[in-house]
Amino acid sequence: MASASESPHVGLFVTCLVDLFRPVVGFAAAELLERAGCSVVVPQRQSCCGQPSYNSGAADATRKIARSVIETFEPFDYVVAPSGSCAAMIKVHYPRLMADQRHWHARATALADKTFELVSFLVDIRGMTEIDAGFDGHVTYHDSCSGLRELGIRKQPRDLLRKVEGLTLSELEGSDVCCGFGGTFCVKYGAISDKIVSKKTACIRQTGAGTLLAGDLGCLMNMAGKLKREGAPVAARHVAEVLAGMTEDAAIGEAK
Repeated sequence: MASASESPHVGLFVTCLVDLFRPVVGFAAAELLERAGCSVVVPQRQSCCGQPSYNSGAADATRKIARSVIETFEPFDYVVAPSGSCAAMIKVHYPRLMADQRHWHARATALADKTFELVSFLVDIRGMTEIDAGFDGHVTYHDSCSGLRELGIRKQPRDLLRKVEGLTLSELEGSDVCCGFGGTFCVKYGAISDKIVSKKTACIRQTGAGTLLAGDLGCLMNMAGKLKREGAPVAARHVAEVLAGMTEDAAIGEAK
């Protein structure tokens, strides 16, 4: 594995939602990784991390997906994803999923050891402390459940956001409380999900921030949709967009 002083070969795990709904997040992630001195590759063979099927109890189908992901990303020094939930799926759940398959468990564990969420990788592995970006606005930040609880990501995005020129960051009451997305949860339990996200958007509006940031696109799409339905004047963006200075595109859920 490459040391922090070298130029590591990084496989960028784009994620399904980024690929299908918000490609700019993938470009922003690649830009940030290159600024951190990494050589970035986006393997064309990559697919879903398997989290939806895993959460639905389809273990055998998920193992098939996981084996493909492992084979695709094994050659890299690191695997980085602009998503705490997808990174946690690989880092935390793949080894558990392969626990009774000795060969694949070893390979899953090796991949898990070099897999990171984007911002934690930039700060904790590459030692990034400064950001060459500006954002003239008042923002607040939501901590996604997987990133916070499974990967320990909280301080890292805030440290970098405070270095963005012109940006004002206000803490969100209950920033660590689920937004109600939960992957398939919001589909299976729509009414409960709506109650949860309603409480979240009320807290967002109370901050007075004009922009909501987070590190998981699923959470952002859920909260952005609710804010739009409520008529709240709050834009939603992935934190990578702001850190990379790539905020020209319309915010999530807004017309171009």
